[in-house]
Amino acid sequence: MDDGLRVTDRLVLPDAELRERFSRSSGPGGQGVNTTDSRVELSFDLAGSPSVPETLRARALERLANRLVDGVLTVAASEHRAQLANREAARERMAALLREAVAPPPKPRRPTRPSRAAKERRLTEKKRQSQRKRDRRVDGD
Repeated sequence: MDDGLRVTDRLVLPDAELRERFSRSSGPGGQGVNTTDSRVELSFDLAGSPSVPETLRARALERLANRLVDGVLTVAASEHRAQLANREAARERMAALLREAVAPPPKPRRPTRPSRAAKERRLTEKKRQSQRKRDRRVDGD
C-alpha cells in the first residue's frame, strides 16, 4: 500500500510487520463468491514489534489482552466484494483498534456535589410530578 499503517501522529507501523491472508468470503454472492479470495485477515505481532515503544506496547497489550493470540492482533474484513476494499477496511479497523489501545488513560473524575439550586430544582420537580399524579386520581383523595 503506502509506507506503513498510520496509527497516531507518532506511531506508524511499517508494512513489513503486517501480514495479510486472503480467503473466500462467506455468504451469498453468485458466481464470483466461489472463485475470488476477497476476505482479508490482517495480523500484527504486537508483543514482538520493534516499532512500538515499550510504554505504548505495555498499555496496548493490557487493553487488548482478550483479542490477542500469542501477542498477535488479527483483524478480518469481508464486508466488501473487492479484495482491495477489504484490505483498506482491515487496515482502518486495525489502526482504530491500536489507536484506542495506546491512547492515554482518561483523567480521573473529580467528585462533585450537586449545587443548592440543583437540589431545589429536583425537589420542585418532584413536588410538581406528585401533584400531577394526585390530580389524576379518581377517588378524590
